[in-house]
Amino acid sequence: MISQNKSTHSPVSIVAIGAGNRMRTYMHYVLEHPEEVILVAVVEPNEFRRNALADLFHVPQQNRFSDYTCFFKKSVRADAAIICTPENKHFEPSMLAIQHGYHILLEKPIAQTLNECKQIADAARKANLLVGICHVMRYHPCFLKIKELVDSGKLGKIISINHTEGVGIDRDTHSYVRGIMNREKESNPMLLAKCCHDVDFLLWLTGSNCSRLSSFGSLRWFTKENAPKGSALRCIDCKVEQTCPFSAIDLYWRRREWIRNFDVPKGKTIEDAIQQELKEGPHGRCVYHCDNDVVDNQVLLMEMEDKTTIFMSMDIFTQFEFRSTRIQLTEGEIISDEKKVSVNIFKNHHQEVFDFTEALKKPYHAGADLKIFEDFIHAIGKEHKPFPTPIDDSIESHRICFEGERSRISGQTITLDKHS
Repeated sequence: MISQNKSTHSPVSIVAIGAGNRMRTYMHYVLEHPEEVILVAVVEPNEFRRNALADLFHVPQQNRFSDYTCFFKKSVRADAAIICTPENKHFEPSMLAIQHGYHILLEKPIAQTLNECKQIADAARKANLLVGICHVMRYHPCFLKIKELVDSGKLGKIISINHTEGVGIDRDTHSYVRGIMNREKESNPMLLAKCCHDVDFLLWLTGSNCSRLSSFGSLRWFTKENAPKGSALRCIDCKVEQTCPFSAIDLYWRRREWIRNFDVPKGKTIEDAIQQELKEGPHGRCVYHCDNDVVDNQVLLMEMEDKTTIFMSMDIFTQFEFRSTRIQLTEGEIISDEKKVSVNIFKNHHQEVFDFTEALKKPYHAGADLKIFEDFIHAIGKEHKPFPTPIDDSIESHRICFEGERSRISGQTITLDKHS
C-alpha cells in the first residue's frame, strides 16, 4: 500500500526515478533537510548512477531498481515520485505513479504529445494527486522581479514583448547535437525541450492566452554538408580540430566544461572518463557527423487574446547562455539580460536598475531549482501549501510549443481554440 496520510511529524518519503544530473541537483535539498524529506528508493537503469545515489542516502538493496516497471510491481511505501527520466520516458512512469497513489514532481517537458500531457493531468485530477512541473523561470530572482514590476501596474499595460533564449553553443553541441536530446523521436522538438520554460514565463507574465501563432526555423548548420574539409567522424581523429570552434577535445578536455554527466567508475579518474568519451562515447563525435535532427534556430510569433504581441527567439549560436527580455508597456519599458533588470519610465525619464549579479552566484539557477523542490515537499507535506506550477497550468505552454512546431513544419499560421 502507498502512504498517503502521514504523521504530521514524519518527513515526506520520495522515490527517485532517473538518477541523472537533474535528480542529483534536487537531492541536494534532501541532504540539507533530512527532517523534511527522505529518499526510500532509486530507479535508474545505469548501475553506476543508481548505486551512487542509493549509497549516498543509504537506500537498501531491495529498494534499488533498474527499471520503473519492476519498481511499480513492488509495493514501496512512499508519498511522491520525483521523475527525471529521459523525455521519451515521462508518460508511462507518470501514469504508473498516479495509478499507485504517488504525488509527482516531473521534470519538463511533461510528455511527447499534447494528448499524453492531458492524460497525465486528467489522471492526477481524478486521483486527487499533485503533479508539479519544474518551471525554473518562475523561481529565478530576475524573472520574479520582472513579474513583480508588470503586476504592479505602475508601467501600464503590456503592448509587446521581445524575448530571446540564448542556449549557448557549448550547451547545444553537448545536449542537442551530440547528446541524448539531439533527436525529436527520442526527446522532443527543440522548441518544447528547451523553450517550454520561456513560453510558460511569457504566459504567466501576460496573464493572457495565445490566439494565433507562427513559427520558423530549421537545422541549418550542424549537418554533414557543412563539414569542413579534413574533418573526421571523431574529434580525436580530425585534422582541423585545433581550429574548430565546436571541438569536443577543447570543450571537455582542455576547458573541462560539461563533464558533470560523465560517469567516473570506481578506480578511475575524470580524465579517464573524458578520454573514454572522446574515443568511444557519443560526445566525442564531430558535430557535423552526428545523427541529430532538431533545429538549431527557431522563432515563435504569438498574438495574445488581449492583442499583446510576442516575438520569441531560440538562438544556439551564442557564446554564453542567457535570456534577454524586452517588454514595451504603455507607460514605460523593462529591459533584462538575466543579470540586471532596467526600468525606464516615460513620464519623468526616470530609470531604475535592479542588479542580480550577486544572487546569480548562488548555485542551481540562483537557488531556483532547490526552491521548486522545497515548494513541492511543502505542498504535499504537513504544510499543504499551494504549488506554483501544477500540471494544469503547464498544459497551455506545452500546447503552444506543439502548435509552434506544427506551424514551423507546415508553414501555416495556427489559430488556437481556447477551449481545445
